[in-house]
Amino acid sequence: MPKASVKRLIECKKEQLINLVLDIEKYPQFVPFCLDSKIYERKEKGKLLLIIADLTIGKGPFKDTYKSDVKFNKKEDSIYVTNLDGPLKHLENKWNFKEENNFTEVSFDVDFELTNDFLNIVMARSFQFGLDKIADAFQKRAEELFSKT
Repeated sequence: MPKASVKRLIECKKEQLINLVLDIEKYPQFVPFCLDSKIYERKEKGKLLLIIADLTIGKGPFKDTYKSDVKFNKKEDSIYVTNLDGPLKHLENKWNFKEENNFTEVSFDVDFELTNDFLNIVMARSFQFGLDKIADAFQKRAEELFSKT
C-alpha cells in the first residue's frame, strides 16, 4: 500500500489552518488533481465534527470519486479520514496541528490502497511527489489567505 508523510511549518493560526483543511468544498479551487467536492453531512457530536464528503480526483481522461468519513477531534487538534466508497480498498489519512509563535506545524500522513493492483504499483512510485504537491497547495493557500505581509 502506498504510504507517505509530509510536515510543514506555516505562518498562520492553528484554527485558520484547521478551517482551511475542513473547507472541503473549496478544494477544487486549489488542490491539485481535485476536480470536484461535495459535503453530504456535517454534524457536531461532543468534541468531534463529523463530515461525510465526496472528492473527485483525476487528471486527463482518468477521474474517480470516493466518499470519505472525516472526523475532526477538537480536543486533539487532529483530523482523521477514512474511505467509505469508491476506487479505494483502504484509505487512512491523519492531519495533526500544533501552533507555536504564530506558526502552525502540520503533519499529514496518508496510507491507501486502490482496488486496482497495477495502479497501486504505479502510485507507490510517485505518491510522495503527489503528496508534496498537495502540501504545497495547502501551504500556498494558507499564505495567500492568512499571511500578514
